[in-house]
This record gives sequence, C-alpha cells and structure tokens, in this order.
Amino acid sequence: MEIRGKIIVKLPLQSGTSKAGNPWSKQEYVLETMEAYPKKVHFDFFGERANQYPLEVGDLIDLSFDIDSHEYNGRWFTSIRGWKADKLDPNAIAAQPQQPQYQPAAAPVGPAPTGPAPAPAPTAAPDFSQPAEGDDLPF
Repeated sequence: MEIRGKIIVKLPLQSGTSKAGNPWSKQEYVLETMEAYPKKVHFDFFGERANQYPLEVGDLIDLSFDIDSHEYNGRWFTSIRGWKADKLDPNAIAAQPQQPQYQPAAAPVGPAPTGPAPAPAPTAAPDFSQPAEGDDLPF
C-alpha cells in the first residue's frame, strides 16, 4: 500500500538485542496526509530500514507500507511497517494541479424538456408562526 504525506513527528530511535542475540532497531514517525481532511498515521521502519530511510520533520514523502495485526494476551494490536520512502520535492507538489475530491456529474445532453416551465423559487422564507389552512397537526 502507499500513502503520501508530510512527516510531522520523528520519535527517538529504539534498539536492543533479541532473545536470540541479534541486534534490532526501530525508527517511528507520524505522517500527516495532504487531503481535505488530513489524517495522522503512525508508522515505523524496522531493522536495516531504520537507517536506510533517514527522514526528518517537514519531509514530504510517498510511503510504501504493510499493515500487520497481532494478538497479545487477548488484545489485538495493529502496526504500519514502512518498507520504502521516497522523498518528494515540495515545489513539484505545489506545481501539480489539485484534483478535486468531488466532480459533479455533467448535465444531461438531449432535447430541451417540453411542457410548462418550473415554478420560480420563493424569494422570502415562509412564515411558520401561523398555522396553515387545513393544518390539524398539534405541533
């Protein structure tokens, strides 16, 4: 899967040694998407990738990642594990035209409708303080 966004948080590098005696490291980040309603996504690089993709706060990236869920003591945890990050040029992103999130459907093409013209829209708000004729509702 892929996502595009800006790095807004870089957490401290974590490292240690596994039970088998192998060294490990993990670098975590938070990315904010560039949508109309931005989302924040926490992800990490594990092992050699932790040093392979040095990212800093403010970097614009395309992130390739996998989602993994696992169970521990009856609870489920989900992680987003990055496997590739391509840094983007902010000037190139700004020069690209923004695609609208919604594109209205085109007007139907065909003959003009025949018959009476539609009634004009009312120009003033209706007065609901007085009951209408034939209105027998108690509210």
